[in-house]
Amino acid sequence: MKIVKEFSRFAEEYTKHNIIQEDVAKRLTLMLNSNRYSKILDLGCGSGAVYNNLKSSGIKVNHFVALDFSEEMLKLHPTAYNIEKKCLDFNKKESFLKYKPNEFDLLISASALQWSDDLPLVLEQISSLAKSYYFAFFTSNTFKTLHQTAKVNSPIYSKEYIIKSLNGFYNYSFESIEYRLDFSSVHEMLRYIKRSGVSGGEGQLSYKSIKQLMREYPLDYLEFEVLFVKAKKR
Repeated sequence: MKIVKEFSRFAEEYTKHNIIQEDVAKRLTLMLNSNRYSKILDLGCGSGAVYNNLKSSGIKVNHFVALDFSEEMLKLHPTAYNIEKKCLDFNKKESFLKYKPNEFDLLISASALQWSDDLPLVLEQISSLAKSYYFAFFTSNTFKTLHQTAKVNSPIYSKEYIIKSLNGFYNYSFESIEYRLDFSSVHEMLRYIKRSGVSGGEGQLSYKSIKQLMREYPLDYLEFEVLFVKAKKR
């Protein structure tokens, strides 16, 4: 998976450039309706944005499972007596075989599942693990104008496809939030994309295409769209 290389290579830089992802994790944790949980699974935990926001919000967790497919990202995740780190790929069914139905009070995933190889399959595999679910998905409207200008397709799923995928397994409510991140130049914007990891290692442009993009991109900001979901198994 190219996405593993992307996040791992820039793991140290990631915490400096993931401004939007940090806000997404904060907003997602603010949606929670309890101040104490026995056991939480953070799917695609990254460097620990969800755990850090739980801690700063005063939410108590007895056992926190931080799962990510990048060992480098897990090294950046906080370590504590109640944290169990697991280097596993959520695209693989065997990653979840050890867990029992309803083993977790809460399964939360911020800014990760849009990279699923097969989103419906992943959503089905995790649908029995927890009593409640909180998801945040970046959608294909992220970098919409950039993709249109460069004439490339988004490597992540559309909002419509994500909702369709959820329909098979969950009862849910959702909210769509748009973000903008301003830049002083297109060069700075492209450097952000590379170092933040949000490009996902897909749709790499040739040198000629990058030069054309720097001339023709009409905005001084990047667009992001995030789908926030609160769900229970159907």
